Amino acid sequence: MAGKKRKKLKNISEIRRFFHRNETPIYFISATNFNLLGMDEWVKNFKYINYLDCYDGRHPNVFIPSPGPHPEFESIEDINNYLLQHKEVIDYIKGRGKRPKAVFLMFDESTEKLARELGLQVWFPKARTRNKLDNKIATVRVGDKAGVRSVPNVLAKVTSYEDMRKKSRKLGEKLVIQTAYGDSGHTTFFISSERDWKRHADEIVTAGEVKIMKQIKCRQAAIEACTTKAGTIVGPLMTEIVGFKELTPYKGGWAGNEIFADSFTPELRAQARDKTFKFGEQLRREGYRGYFELDFLIDNETGDMWLGELNPRVTGASSMTNHAAFAHADAPLFLFHLLEFSGVDFDFDVKGLNDRWADPDNIDSWSQLIIKHTEETVDIVAHAPASGIWHLEDDGAVSYSRFDYHRRAVESEREAFFLRISGPGDYRYEGADLGILITRGRLMSKNFQLNDRAKMWIDGIRSRFVGRPLESGATVPGPVLQPGAFKIY
Repeated sequence: MAGKKRKKLKNISEIRRFFHRNETPIYFISATNFNLLGMDEWVKNFKYINYLDCYDGRHPNVFIPSPGPHPEFESIEDINNYLLQHKEVIDYIKGRGKRPKAVFLMFDESTEKLARELGLQVWFPKARTRNKLDNKIATVRVGDKAGVRSVPNVLAKVTSYEDMRKKSRKLGEKLVIQTAYGDSGHTTFFISSERDWKRHADEIVTAGEVKIMKQIKCRQAAIEACTTKAGTIVGPLMTEIVGFKELTPYKGGWAGNEIFADSFTPELRAQARDKTFKFGEQLRREGYRGYFELDFLIDNETGDMWLGELNPRVTGASSMTNHAAFAHADAPLFLFHLLEFSGVDFDFDVKGLNDRWADPDNIDSWSQLIIKHTEETVDIVAHAPASGIWHLEDDGAVSYSRFDYHRRAVESEREAFFLRISGPGDYRYEGADLGILITRGRLMSKNFQLNDRAKMWIDGIRSRFVGRPLESGATVPGPVLQPGAFKIY
């Protein structure tokens, strides 16, 4: 970063001090600041440029430009490209000067071009590299090279039900088919019969090469890591909250995470960390560096742990990883991503860091829920609960306690930090993101079902959203209505 010649950083203390004294503007440009909540507290001159005003203008480091005309958004890349062309954003970045850097959740080659025109250096691998790896077919092949196996599968292009059965005959009758790209809730198909096939045939046949897997009963887990020139740093293994009808209308759709020390046996945690380290080292050989996330599938019957998906970026689970106890003891995982791209020379004990982060004492218990509108209705939000700290009453009702923009303000399991996504004037439709709730403790039972506290929080927050009907004769925009119509975190 700017200033006098920088010396080599040799330990965590020096790395923390380096970012505490940073003078270079770094921007997280995205629909919201959710994925990198709190990073502004670790990195001086770290700011958020966002599209959605989740905090009603009260977050000191979030910049929201005035609404302006734009084509209908079809992806988070479209949102970012709109932001980078907005005059107020351009003036804001140029006004703060120096040699600014940018990080994104999602971006494409157009984003890179717009960033270059603004003098922004993107601190992530090229969009082309990320897109190549953000492919469920490629994930299987990279995993195979690293010795990290996926659920028994066949990678093939299929043209008919008979063709699919012929190519997957060794996998059994119950199958799961995934297309190369897309959110798992929308592009994962469960096929047990020709009737199932007919329901999804067009999407599967037109997708080209697909991943056909044996269907297993499993628990899903997530783990984030960062591959650097010093080695791959591995975060904690988290449970995934998936497909509950109270949270999402999408079967298999991601709806949150839990992190707690006893979520998995020590053997499974060690296995996941070893597989993630190996995968990260292979990613480096493939030309990727920086932050990534892996999904694992743990077979309920055999206990086998299989590679699920790769996300070559920060994810919805990043807010959990970067606020765990180990992050406060050492540094957030994303800080090492910034370090990798900073250009400063560094060398520290990655094995020692990974060993510390594997200690259960460095994992505290938190959960987050992604709350969507699950009804088959469309209306307009007239009132929405504010972002901040909410309190759960004994009777299951929730009440607003106070404004805050950090989950650390949550004092007990009776409190939660709520980040509003849908606000007044937004369309509310099946699958629309309403908001994110983060609280201490578990929100699932020992059998990995939503517990009573989770259901009370969901019902309580949802009851605070009030809709008004569409005007008579109004045409509903669609199918993409607003950012919540596609994955924004």
